[in-house]
Amino acid sequence: MQRGPSRNASRAPDVVMGFADLSVRITLVAALLGIPYLPAGAADLDVDLELVLAVDVSGSVDEVEARLQREGYIAALRHPHVIQAIQSGPNRRIAVTYVEWAGDQYQRTMLQWTLIESAADAQGFADALAETPFASAHWTSLSGAIDYSAKLFDKNGFAAVRRVIDVSGDGYNNRGRPVELARDEAVAAGLTINGLPIVNDRPNFGMDPRPGLEQYYRESVIGGPGAFLIVADDFAAFGMAIRRKLIQEIATDKVRRPVRAAAYGADVPRGRSAGRPPRSAPDRTP
Repeated sequence: MQRGPSRNASRAPDVVMGFADLSVRITLVAALLGIPYLPAGAADLDVDLELVLAVDVSGSVDEVEARLQREGYIAALRHPHVIQAIQSGPNRRIAVTYVEWAGDQYQRTMLQWTLIESAADAQGFADALAETPFASAHWTSLSGAIDYSAKLFDKNGFAAVRRVIDVSGDGYNNRGRPVELARDEAVAAGLTINGLPIVNDRPNFGMDPRPGLEQYYRESVIGGPGAFLIVADDFAAFGMAIRRKLIQEIATDKVRRPVRAAAYGADVPRGRSAGRPPRSAPDRTP
């Protein structure tokens, strides 16, 4: 939820230039860490889940909060219950990519599609994530994040019955087209969008945060088969929330239905919800 200049705006030109060779650097890091990274063009490999982790890095997320987000994903990916969930499906493997987003012109794939089928694979992905640089940008475009993420499933080298976009963020859509339109198009294409709203009560640029973020995500963001959300009450609670969410997202039973997180040692998450029909909730906050 961006309401003013980014704390990292001065870094933006260097960051944009640096992304030109990001894919090459990711390939090298993957090789060094032993991650089974599959470049585009490889034959499709059957997996139980194709998962886009789409993470908010708009200006309302400062460096401390960004670090808490990153650490939450890193710890979750290394957790034995998440590994158990990954190995619970018929193929015993998933494919994951990690995206950071802000305004409607800012979406970056930080880690390309990667096969994860073992604890070592998950550790390697987490280690690579720990090495990626942080940058933020102006504004918040949930619609831009969904539109960008939806395109990543095309010709990604994997084939799964379940294709999921996992969106986390602390604000409302205030740039780009209405998020409901992006959500509906993604769902029509066979995708599921799950949400992790971060209810952050810290003032941003001198303004109090808007209430009702959980309901907004429930009504306007999530959608598709088995869609749900889990709420992080603040950035400090993000680590536990993302672990619960990943377990519920990844785990399947024999007929490929989502398995409740409690079956894998996590508490039953609050805020679980099915996809909702489109409802308009535009945000005009600058």
